[in-house]
Amino acid sequence: MEKGGGSAAAGGSCPQKNAEILSSQYGINLFLAGLLLTFAWAVHAVGISKSHLLSYLITLMLIQLLWMLWYLSRSCTQRRLIRDKDTHAGARWLKCGITLFAVITLILDSFKIGYYIDFSNCLSPTEGIFPVTHAVHTILQVYFLWCHAKDIIQSFKTLERFGVIHSVFTNLLLWTNGVLTESKHQLNEHKERLITLGFGNITIVLDDHAPLCNCTTTTLCSIFSQGIYYLYPFNIEYHILASTMLYVLWKNIGRKVEHHQQHKTPFKFHGITVGMIFGLIVLTSTIAIVVVYLIQIGRSKIKSELALTMFYLHAIFVLALMCTAGIVALLIYRLEERSLDNSKNPARKLDAELLVGTAAGSWLLSWGSILAIICAQAHPKYTWYNLPYSVLVIIEKYIQNLFIIESIHREQEKVNDDIKTLRIVTISRGSTLSLAPSYKEIYNGRAARGSGEVPCLVKGSICGRENHAGGGAKEETSQENSSVMHSASDFSFYSGNSVTNNKRRVLKNIAAFLFLCNLSLWIPPAFGCRPEYDNGLEEIVFGFEPWIIVVNLAMPFSIFYRMHSAASLFEVNCKT
Repeated sequence: MEKGGGSAAAGGSCPQKNAEILSSQYGINLFLAGLLLTFAWAVHAVGISKSHLLSYLITLMLIQLLWMLWYLSRSCTQRRLIRDKDTHAGARWLKCGITLFAVITLILDSFKIGYYIDFSNCLSPTEGIFPVTHAVHTILQVYFLWCHAKDIIQSFKTLERFGVIHSVFTNLLLWTNGVLTESKHQLNEHKERLITLGFGNITIVLDDHAPLCNCTTTTLCSIFSQGIYYLYPFNIEYHILASTMLYVLWKNIGRKVEHHQQHKTPFKFHGITVGMIFGLIVLTSTIAIVVVYLIQIGRSKIKSELALTMFYLHAIFVLALMCTAGIVALLIYRLEERSLDNSKNPARKLDAELLVGTAAGSWLLSWGSILAIICAQAHPKYTWYNLPYSVLVIIEKYIQNLFIIESIHREQEKVNDDIKTLRIVTISRGSTLSLAPSYKEIYNGRAARGSGEVPCLVKGSICGRENHAGGGAKEETSQENSSVMHSASDFSFYSGNSVTNNKRRVLKNIAAFLFLCNLSLWIPPAFGCRPEYDNGLEEIVFGFEPWIIVVNLAMPFSIFYRMHSAASLFEVNCKT
């Protein structure tokens, strides 16, 4: 293990590169072992029970807890040391988002504890230990990310690489476990709905892991069992966000950063009223559609078909608006000439890779639906709406990815010093030209004051000088008027600045609108509104089990894409 900063090239030295490779391989094997164990439990493999899976996850969480406690204790003892920070990692809004998801995850853990208490007679002790361990793990991990997500570790680098990568894949396995549990619940509901749509030729066998004993308190058991599945989407987002933040921390270990001023970009509501209004309309209507969909689907064949038609028409309208907004934003970028920031930035690189990688999940589902519509022999009326919906999903993600990736790579526009200085110009008849204090106090520096000069403004177009000798008032006034007339041409740069501000305002409104639209499109699949399950056409063409496998693999990535896009668009709005 290397202690201390080391040489300038330590981040790229051979031992450190080997440590990076070894730690990544350790994490991958850790994940694959857990993935196979999860899969074995899901398919009811002989000799594998849920207690084995939970025991493995509990062990991983305990190891991560020990490492985080060691890191926090070492950080407290060395708190006086100046440490490098990655200013792009662990943004405050991202920390606030993960904290919100963590709070809901703690509620989920409390529901699981209550569920275990009610069924304690026939459940394994690991099902009671797991939520307690997970709650402690959640609290400490959120605290760790709030305090150390920006750290660039330069000591004990080999050990820290293994600790961080262990944390990354522990969260990925917890995410996988949450996705599988939630998917099995959705699948059971989906199988029951297919009967109402008239697909009686599909064998309906419920995959149920329900306890074999009776609940001690029926009402509480019902609340806990139903509430757990409504809270899983937040738990899933929490773990994937935590794993991405920890991955950036892992990539930053041993990194040598250039020290430069990082401009803070706070979020402001000013100037995005139009985008927020349209976005909130989309969000409100989406929530209403989801509520109606969940109530109507599965009640009868007619109600199910109406629910699917309603969903497709709403989604087509929203996606068309999003495509239009994205195209307008890209056209504005084409009209501007601004260089791209190609500096090394692990957080930004990961954002771009996640956008494209997770979009592939919904692209896979969309191409499957398009192929099913083309190949199917019978086409119920509601299935035709699936064709434009699937095509728009592909196009919208393509356009949105281009917009977001270009936005996060564009260099922030630097405000011209002339614009900062040009605040208030007051011309008083019969007196010298006075200049109100500017953003930088005085354009030409404080030295101008000492010489008795009022500083020149905009390349010397407007200039005042104190009158030490007694001069004629008329001559003085005429000079001032001449100076003001001469300066009129120099104010022409305001027109260009006005155009730039209008473009920025349009881009901010587009980013705000797309942010709320992505939140809106995250809600339906996260809470069980999944037409890929319910329309039944794909199951006929591809077969029930193959298509369900495809949906269960692709849907988590599609859900994460929307939340990650919303987070990226929030950053774009702050940066624009």
